[in-house]
Amino acid sequence: MNHQNKRAEQLNAFERLLDIMDDLRAKCPWDKKQTMESLRHLSIEEVYELSDAILEKDMDEISKELGDLALHIVFYSKIASETNSFDIADVLNQICDKLIRRHPHIYGNINVSSDEEVNKNWELIKLQEKGNKTTLGGVPTSLPAMVKAVRVQDKARGVGFDWEKKEQVWEKVEEEMQEFKAEFNVENGGEINREKAEAEFGDLLFSLVNYARFIGINPETALEKTNKKFIKRFNFLESESKKDGKKLGEMTLKEMDEYWEEAKKLT
Repeated sequence: MNHQNKRAEQLNAFERLLDIMDDLRAKCPWDKKQTMESLRHLSIEEVYELSDAILEKDMDEISKELGDLALHIVFYSKIASETNSFDIADVLNQICDKLIRRHPHIYGNINVSSDEEVNKNWELIKLQEKGNKTTLGGVPTSLPAMVKAVRVQDKARGVGFDWEKKEQVWEKVEEEMQEFKAEFNVENGGEINREKAEAEFGDLLFSLVNYARFIGINPETALEKTNKKFIKRFNFLESESKKDGKKLGEMTLKEMDEYWEEAKKLT
């Protein structure tokens, strides 16, 4: 299939979704009563389901979850069109216009030599578009803390505020580790200032996120992969010990470690 025919197929599929959305909004009792507010938590759930599918590298599931998200985009646009606020054409044209503005090296006369320059130009253009808003003002306040840390650091880097070498970043990690240990050293038996310890731990996490970002690791992805690995190993421990007539809570740590080591061999 040539490019022209493929594009026609893609446009036909999108038009089919728009037609179905019109039918559902007009005829389905559930779809008729939905609002942007009622869809909001469902959209968040769909994004997390897509995230899971991506981490599992399940292409079929990724395709399905992308379809769910596409439905939500069309749904919000349909609801907005009913009050003449905007429609799907406005949504798509706005993102097209934004992409053209923020890629002057493609659609303008700007020359770039690396993705770093592209990112820096992107952040500077965003600042110009948003008038007198601050560099970090576009970071959503409701983002999970680790994701927010990455975005804050990325935006600061986009305007030139960053370390020059990864060794400098690691020195900061070690510095923060020592400061945290000084506030939260359980070995000395002294009373712990929880507020200070929490602040130092936050600094330590932020510095680790910074180092991960600096060497090209997404800390959120890395932690989630570790979460999934832990869950698989713990589920193995639980299921295999149950087969042997043992119960969690009644086993010794040594007994559980034996199953854990077996699980590690499988994951």
